[in-house]
Amino acid sequence: MPSPSPELKQQLVAWRRTLHGRPELGFEETETAAFVAERLRALGLPVTTGVARTGVVAVLTAGRSARPPVLLRADMDALPIQEVPGRPYGSEIAGRMHACGHDGHMAMLLGAAALLVAARDRLDRDVVFCFQPGEEGFGGAEAMINEGVLRDHRVGEAYGLHLWSPFPAGTIHVRPGPTMAAQDEFLVTVRGRAGHGALPHAAIDPIVAAAHAVVGLQAIVARAVDPMDAAVVTVGSLHAGSAPNAIPDEAVLRGTMRSFDEGVRATLRSASRRVFEETAAAHGCGCDFVLHPGYPAVVNDAAAVERVRRHAAAVVGEANVIEPRPMAAAEDFAYFLREVPGAFTFIGAGNVARGVTAPHHSPAFDIDEAALPIGAELLARIALG
Repeated sequence: MPSPSPELKQQLVAWRRTLHGRPELGFEETETAAFVAERLRALGLPVTTGVARTGVVAVLTAGRSARPPVLLRADMDALPIQEVPGRPYGSEIAGRMHACGHDGHMAMLLGAAALLVAARDRLDRDVVFCFQPGEEGFGGAEAMINEGVLRDHRVGEAYGLHLWSPFPAGTIHVRPGPTMAAQDEFLVTVRGRAGHGALPHAAIDPIVAAAHAVVGLQAIVARAVDPMDAAVVTVGSLHAGSAPNAIPDEAVLRGTMRSFDEGVRATLRSASRRVFEETAAAHGCGCDFVLHPGYPAVVNDAAAVERVRRHAAAVVGEANVIEPRPMAAAEDFAYFLREVPGAFTFIGAGNVARGVTAPHHSPAFDIDEAALPIGAELLARIALG
């Protein structure tokens, strides 16, 4: 399969920069969806819009059908982040930014569609191009699945890519099995009795109870989880009181849990609840523990990973196809992989020499746009292969 032409490479950059300038949050991607749909129609593809509110689906029918259809997915939503000023292609919408590479994901999938339309006579299976809303905490993948994107198109495999700035451009990273973590969050309210800071015996201090609970959480990973299993429990927010000499009525904590195994995930959920409730009770406090279930772990199919590796080697060379360590970040492509085999792959997008080093979800995040044709070609090869 030929690599993207110079004209297509320029088009990929133009698409990405246009999308970068007009970021929209989860399930609000109306302008984004219209942009994507227009370009898919220009390729001659039948397009369905409004899937899971703002999602877009297009189908390329193969010249012959020997295998079940394959789904290729790009996420569309941006983040509520103010981008650093001064970029010629920066966000035009205050407080909104494509700070995770989804603009590039859409450009790569549009590029793959262009390559595959040109190679339609070589296809032996239909290709479903899935532009998904609401990845950043909204569960858009699950919503699209619930609306039939896999069932209605009889999808047999699913693949997704993620631009990744910690990895250098020109590399492709994929691993079999657990790849990204399951993610849950909790909201805890520890209820005491307010009083004067100089008379603690006349009050019930929720801050002391909350502090002991935070320390107690550290024993979950250290003592309740097999040391061969990875797990994280983090309290990222603790708010209580407003005066230095007053004991408040309550302390409110928010935190996150990450795991790769469903058994470990269940342990984190139950043990965290127990630590908060029993520690609060030991200090004479009440406790309300609310679990907010998040995405499951991303688990790649081994056979699908081997196919990705084979095609990736043709794109960037075998030496530049790398097996990464699992990541504790979460990703809702996991829902697709729970339903059908497939793989989620990282496309290196960093470039130290060009200063492209800022982390994801940072106001200074950017990508080396040389990664875009790599991702487009890889997706097209996967569909053909």
